Amino acid sequence: MKKVLFAAGLMALAGSAFAAKDCEELKGEIDAKIQANGVSSYTLEIVDKGSVTDRQVVGTCAAGSKEIVYQRN
Repeated sequence: MKKVLFAAGLMALAGSAFAAKDCEELKGEIDAKIQANGVSSYTLEIVDKGSVTDRQVVGTCAAGSKEIVYQRN
């Protein structure tokens, strides 16, 4: 029983650390991946979750309350 509780606690900590990632840091990581794929003209923007429907969501940050959206120009 103690092992199960310990494992559940570790998963909860890992999940909260992942969800709490800084938006600017995540945006920078996504930006680097896009540039590595050779895309030269695009826009990345941090917006409130659910506020944009005409662009592709490429990341979620701020404990799920913000999204990073991508638009190729």
